[in-house]
Amino acid sequence: MLLSMTSYGRASAPLDDRHLVVEIKTLNSKFIDLRIKMPSTLNGHEIWLRKQIQERLSRGKVETTVAFENELGTDTYKINRARFKSYYKQLKGLTDEMAIDAPDLLGSIVRMPELVSSDEAALTEEERTTFEAVVDEALEQVLKHRREEGNSIEQALRSYVGSISEHLVKVDPFERQRVSAIRSRMSRNLQEYMKKENVDENRFEQEVMFYLEKIDISEEKVRLRQHCDYFLEVLGDQTEQKGRKLNFIGQEMGREINTLGAKAYSTDLQKLVVLMKDDLEKIKEQLANVL
Repeated sequence: MLLSMTSYGRASAPLDDRHLVVEIKTLNSKFIDLRIKMPSTLNGHEIWLRKQIQERLSRGKVETTVAFENELGTDTYKINRARFKSYYKQLKGLTDEMAIDAPDLLGSIVRMPELVSSDEAALTEEERTTFEAVVDEALEQVLKHRREEGNSIEQALRSYVGSISEHLVKVDPFERQRVSAIRSRMSRNLQEYMKKENVDENRFEQEVMFYLEKIDISEEKVRLRQHCDYFLEVLGDQTEQKGRKLNFIGQEMGREINTLGAKAYSTDLQKLVVLMKDDLEKIKEQLANVL
């Protein structure tokens, strides 16, 4: 089971002549990053809300909005009339005293702090129960969306790893051709500078074997195949949080692919390495969004 970090959930419930609405959006992040916007009357419930999000979403950038909407579907707010009058009296007095032309005095006042507040009272016990149920429903929608997105990502990852394995199988015939080509090239180069009768065949064979050992890719192929198998094994287990482990395996796959490229000395092998690197980059892009 794979979970995506990108998801969305929304839930609401009626409270008399208004609606309580909870909206949760999540994006990818290395850690849990919570951002909560809610009416001040619900500040006493913020700790509970944070705990619920942390326990159930574990990781990601989480933007949560809690709001009350009236029957028309808009947020309900009220202007603090006493504070408005106080701001106006003080600002008007200063502009008159200092002979300042202030045509947009109203616009300045409405931007003053704590002038507009949510027109809501604290929740009753019954409303608190409703609030917690709405939060739970929104979180369930987020988790459901995470699973759906995770399934799509898993299928893509399996496809990319399978593609790397297919390219790896194609390495063998080119590797055998490469050995023959290297031996012929070394022999030809020697004959260009030395007569054939001056070449020590035993020494030549030793040098060829030494060179071929340096560029041998047998171990890299074995390790890359093992990494691909292990990647699929981890991908298929029931652990929810596996993004970091898969990233580490992907890094190991990258090291082996890079070494294959460094030792290739063959145009055909280099083409296969490029294709494997392309698949690996696609894997990294998908893993950036995995829990």
